[in-house]
Amino acid sequence: MRCACKSLFIQGSITPPLPPSYIRDRNSIAPPSSALKSNPVLLPSLSLKASQSHAHGLPWKRFNACTILLDNGGCDSGNKNGGGGGGGGWNNPFESSSWWWHDEGSSFSGSSGHHPFIFLSFFFCSVACCFCHLRLAYALASSEECEPVWEVRGGNWTKLIPDFVKDAFVVAQEVGFGTLSVGNLWLQCKHLLTRLMLPEGYPHCVTSDYLDYSLWRGVQGVASQISGVLATQALLYAVGLGKGAIPAAAAVNWVLKDGIGYLSKIMLSKYGRHFDVNPKGWRLFADLLENAAFGMEILTPAFPHLFLLIGAAAGAGRSAAALIQAATRSCFYAGFAAQRNFAEVIAKGEAQGMVSKSVGIMLGIALANHIGSSTFLGLASFSIVTWIHMFCNLKSYQSIQIRTLNPYRASLVFSEYLLSGQAPSVKEVNEEEPLFPAVPFLNLKPANQVQSTVLSSEAKDAAVEIEHRLQLGSKLSDLVNSKEDVLALLSLYKDEGYIFTEHKGRFCVVLKETSSLQDMLRALFHVNYLYWLEKNAGYEARGTSADCKPGGRLQISLEYVQREFNHVKNDGESMGWVTDGLIARPLPNRVRLGYVAVPDGLIP
Repeated sequence: MRCACKSLFIQGSITPPLPPSYIRDRNSIAPPSSALKSNPVLLPSLSLKASQSHAHGLPWKRFNACTILLDNGGCDSGNKNGGGGGGGGWNNPFESSSWWWHDEGSSFSGSSGHHPFIFLSFFFCSVACCFCHLRLAYALASSEECEPVWEVRGGNWTKLIPDFVKDAFVVAQEVGFGTLSVGNLWLQCKHLLTRLMLPEGYPHCVTSDYLDYSLWRGVQGVASQISGVLATQALLYAVGLGKGAIPAAAAVNWVLKDGIGYLSKIMLSKYGRHFDVNPKGWRLFADLLENAAFGMEILTPAFPHLFLLIGAAAGAGRSAAALIQAATRSCFYAGFAAQRNFAEVIAKGEAQGMVSKSVGIMLGIALANHIGSSTFLGLASFSIVTWIHMFCNLKSYQSIQIRTLNPYRASLVFSEYLLSGQAPSVKEVNEEEPLFPAVPFLNLKPANQVQSTVLSSEAKDAAVEIEHRLQLGSKLSDLVNSKEDVLALLSLYKDEGYIFTEHKGRFCVVLKETSSLQDMLRALFHVNYLYWLEKNAGYEARGTSADCKPGGRLQISLEYVQREFNHVKNDGESMGWVTDGLIARPLPNRVRLGYVAVPDGLIP
């Protein structure tokens, strides 16, 4: 870097030359133009003319930094401008202590001792500015809203965060136990509970209704265990606990009570298909049955001579309830497994159940100690706990969104599609489905419940009526009265897996031996369209053979089904429905078709 002092350093000494005349004149404020032309001012930003340079050897010396050439303070003696009283003049830039560089032997004067402090201050200010700039850039980049980045390995989800220093995504660091605080401890506990109680990969591996169901089930599990503890205590009092040694007859009665309960579970298993069709209603019925069994057990101390009868009836009810609960629980968990992780969802569900049971047992023991052998207090406490139990059960079942199609849900989806041209969502249909379709007076809804604005009342009425009039697995011999009717039906449905006709106000579907769940779903869509023709187009029944001819309502409706069934199926799948078949419990009747002689040839 070139500077005004260069000519001085190439001389043998560092004695400065005399300043120009306009500087020696203290009354001169600005230099004359002639002086500027002949003698340029030696400032750090200006260079000397070549005529003023002298070619002398430069001694090998070390130089130090000095003060700035200009000083805004007062004048000093010697070669400064004007003596002690001058306030606004130019100071002498050629004082040895004021040069930028001077000899090692020179000493600092005036403000020279503050240079290290100024240098360090400037350095730290620069570092601070750079740091603030980087932090600001990082904050601006971090504040940009973007979707989180996850690394997925099987069921493990690892969150990645951007590292702007490395210009890459890195694994988000978890808070370690070395820096414990209230907030960190809460995060650790939350993370531990999530790993133990929720499926791996939550919430992406389950459906949206899983959490609500689990929370309500947790509370009802606590209430159920409290009732169980109270019932067990009552049974023990009934067989003589607290009155001395329990006789052998009491032990025999206890074993008989459980044995009869096991028999009820075996007998009830034959109705397993019913649980698939309407799992919510059966599960709520099982909870009612379980609470009734608990109530009977609590009453046993008041009737000790009827211990075996009451205990056996209560045991049978509890066993039946346990079977229904286990069967329907599998239906719910299968619906929750969004990534087909059935075992993971079931395992975490059992873990949640164990936590609820543990809490419930502790609360039940504490409550039982206060109640003692009082039957009245036991019934009063049981009534309150039962109300909590049933309320939580009802809320948990209402939160479940079943995606499979039973006759009611499928009829509601098809009816809404025929009326509006669009399949309804899973949530809308599940909110409208009654828990007990066969018992309408038990399906009362709260007055403050918001009515659906998507599903039409016509579609709801159609679904209810179709479900009541539908008969899957009918006998063909019960539906026809003549040979012409049989031949007409076989000819019309020769390419279908079912035979459908209306008989005595019922929608009767005859299933062929090779009928599948998909054929039953197709038949139900056929039923819905025929019902729509009756209500909206005025098509009346004219007899089986006449309805099967061209222009008849069975022939028209079948053509529509063959043309539109795949469309409504795809539309339902886009709304989240599982359309691979109909979940129903048809009658066991099937028909095997051989070769039937007709005027036009043979019908297989």
